Amino acid sequence: MEKVKNRWLIAASAVGIHISIGSVYAWSVYTKPLIEKFGWELADTQFTFSLAIFFLGISAAFLGHYLEKKGPRKSGLLAAIFFGVGIIGSGIAIHLESLYLLYLFYGVFGGVGLGLGYITPVSTLVKWFPDKRGLATGLAIMGFGFAALISSPVIVYLIAAVGIANTFFIMGSIYFILILMSSLYLAPPPKDWLPEGFKEITKTGKKVLKSDLSQLTANEAVKTKRFWYLWLMLFINISCGIAIISVASPMAQEYAGMGVVAAATMVGLMGLFNGAGRIGWATLSDFIGRPLIFALFFSIQIIAFFLLPSAGNALIFQVLIFLILSCYGGGFSTVPAYIGDMFGTKELGAIHGYILTAWAAAGMAGPLFAAWVRSISNSYNGTLYFFAGLLVIALFLSVLTILEIRKLKKRKVAIHAKKQTKAILS
Repeated sequence: MEKVKNRWLIAASAVGIHISIGSVYAWSVYTKPLIEKFGWELADTQFTFSLAIFFLGISAAFLGHYLEKKGPRKSGLLAAIFFGVGIIGSGIAIHLESLYLLYLFYGVFGGVGLGLGYITPVSTLVKWFPDKRGLATGLAIMGFGFAALISSPVIVYLIAAVGIANTFFIMGSIYFILILMSSLYLAPPPKDWLPEGFKEITKTGKKVLKSDLSQLTANEAVKTKRFWYLWLMLFINISCGIAIISVASPMAQEYAGMGVVAAATMVGLMGLFNGAGRIGWATLSDFIGRPLIFALFFSIQIIAFFLLPSAGNALIFQVLIFLILSCYGGGFSTVPAYIGDMFGTKELGAIHGYILTAWAAAGMAGPLFAAWVRSISNSYNGTLYFFAGLLVIALFLSVLTILEIRKLKKRKVAIHAKKQTKAILS
């Protein structure tokens, strides 16, 4: 009989993968050295990051089925290859002074590794933690959010010590080894597996394992209204968060009168709240439910976005920004558990991949929306009110999702009762 793996080591493996691929959030530390070395424009270097996020969403959608067919170990190994080649290849691009090769390696290869590496451990964790889905996915995706805090100082040191190209070679090798080693431990739980002692607790009635709303394939899930409600909610949540991230520093200086250094410090702390929100909100969702958590995200952010233009006090301004960033991070970590609740674990990886196309779209749309509204209104006020309006739509969608779930639960109970009656009569 095969020994059952330790689910907490599975979680640790997931964190290892996400800390590696989450280093994409440290891209900004490469920007200035690249501009100084080659004279490239800021827009040219920023496009590298946008391209990587775009391919994250696209590859997650297309390779989700590969994950379901081949399993998390092979999927993780493929992610290690793509991401490792992407980062190491970026070093070759720098050595050859080719911006287009940088787009190819970091943006395309690295982006594909990002997408596959993102969904692989998360879909596995949901299956290992039927009792703590939010906590489990929050742990892994917290690693993605905190990764830049770990990798940024290392990258800055290496660039100064060995140069940009060698930094890519070193970091790419480290990421490849870490993702590879983490992936080797990944595996789905045995069929009908439950945590040790959990069956006994459920029998006594002290704990109840909530059953999933349905067990759908990815192609069945995309035909439901609740899939598209969730897609739009995530798209709006990410668009609003990215928009704030892209203009936080100048906005702090304009609204709250903060100095350049103070605003930069605030931007650093935003990363902490982004990461903390991923574990905090996702864990809370295990207790109060995913539908209510999403409704809270949007309610909090609507208030925050409306209050920001009049927040002249630096402390109040920062509190509002940190609340928005915690909801932004929480959206990422709560979504996988929400998918499991609504569609089951049958093809969770593939469904998660489809949902993440919202990230790809928002990564392009959020900053563009912010820049466009700013250009026509010549003020951040219009930008903030525009996104507050989008969040009102998201809140409405969250209510529609709650109503849809209630309707489906009633139908499920009715079908179960009908089957029981039929069994008694027969």
